[in-house]
Amino acid sequence: MKHLDVNPTADPTPDALRAFLSNCAEHSRQVGRPQLVSISMRVESLDPLAVLESIFEADELHCYIERPSSGFAVAGAEAVLEFNSAGAERFRDAKTFIQRTLDDTLAVGPINEDLAGPLFFVSAGFSSESAPNAAFPSVRVFVPRWQVARVGDGSVAVANLLITPELPLDLVTAKVWKAHAKFLSFDYSAAQGRERPSAPRRVEEIGGGDQFKQAVRQALAEIARGDYRKIVLARALRLTTAEEFHPLGILNHLRQRYPGCYAFSLANGSGQSFIGASPERLVRVAAGRMHTEALAGSAPRGQSASADAALARGLLQSEKDLREHHLVLDSIARRVADLGITLEHAAQPRLLGLANVQHLHTPISANLPEGTHILDLVERLHPTPAVGGTPRDAAVAAISRLEPFARGHYAGTSGWVDHRGGGEFFVGLRSALIDGTTATTYAGAGIVAGSDPEKEFAETELKFKALIEALTNA
Repeated sequence: MKHLDVNPTADPTPDALRAFLSNCAEHSRQVGRPQLVSISMRVESLDPLAVLESIFEADELHCYIERPSSGFAVAGAEAVLEFNSAGAERFRDAKTFIQRTLDDTLAVGPINEDLAGPLFFVSAGFSSESAPNAAFPSVRVFVPRWQVARVGDGSVAVANLLITPELPLDLVTAKVWKAHAKFLSFDYSAAQGRERPSAPRRVEEIGGGDQFKQAVRQALAEIARGDYRKIVLARALRLTTAEEFHPLGILNHLRQRYPGCYAFSLANGSGQSFIGASPERLVRVAAGRMHTEALAGSAPRGQSASADAALARGLLQSEKDLREHHLVLDSIARRVADLGITLEHAAQPRLLGLANVQHLHTPISANLPEGTHILDLVERLHPTPAVGGTPRDAAVAAISRLEPFARGHYAGTSGWVDHRGGGEFFVGLRSALIDGTTATTYAGAGIVAGSDPEKEFAETELKFKALIEALTNA
């Protein structure tokens, strides 16, 4: 990526902006390729979700990710560039697309600040191939036309443009200038409030009510036979409501109820959105360090402090849950070993408490070898044993046989990549695919030797209860 010293926001006039874009168009003519032009500027503190509410269009791609407890949120809308892929090389293909795009990128503004410069929003399904008529491709990468990010007290707004010699400069200049003025003093009055639908009129289990317990029993037989040591099996419920679901109305609820989770919405531009509040980070890369986590082993929350503490102690002392957790830790270490990465983590897991459930949780970090890209890590870590199983290939093959639905983006991974090769990805848990008046929700449980079908079913029921309450005014 080429960082231009000239900055049209330093001389904020339409004439200066047009002259800058004209120079970019001339550069495009000289190199014989379109150029991605990225204009970043510091702005007063903005709420990215409020901005997205103001510019929301159902027929445009968008990506919204927020972790309220970290003071972080980012929104991107409208695709100026898009790339889709599938198959075993899908993450390598995405990495190649990003690198080639950056080779033809001209950037201005404070691009060394967090989340300045062009962001590449990446969403990937659980499987390397998407099912027929799937809402999303196996991997999608897009650069948004508009992106807004808040980190702590600071905010950055970015306009991304694809410049060619034939570009109508007057029209583009007017559009960018209008956006520049809007983001400098954002008016939230254009946003419309979005309410969640009322309680579902109908709830259907995909595959039938007893299918999950039968699948758990079958998996336990295969574990005893030595086919694999752990598998994560999921259920899917389809909710139907009288009113339409709207992703941004649900997000407003999720960000308040689950401040320690990743509240997210991924829109496909055809009216469908994958939304949720995930407790699990896949990987973060910043300043030459990677950060990931092992999240496996669950228990409900108690109705009182004493009951909650008793459940927490039981989880920390559970042989079955500790074994499941260490399988995840060992798997992460194996998967990144070929990159020369040595993981750093505590010897024993801690508790991660959410509103309705608590998990065994081990934060992990490591120094990265020079030149390691975040998608190198995503390729190796996804899917984790916390959503797939171990050994991975055997467990994932069994999932497609034992579950009566295609997972799509459930238990997939999504996030963003910046121009330095860093970024952050989360796992698509506690999630739903919304489409008009229907929402397909997902919940899973890890199955190891000693698992009980009734208890695993009860764990998914607990997760579904929280999801239904988040999606509707149930």
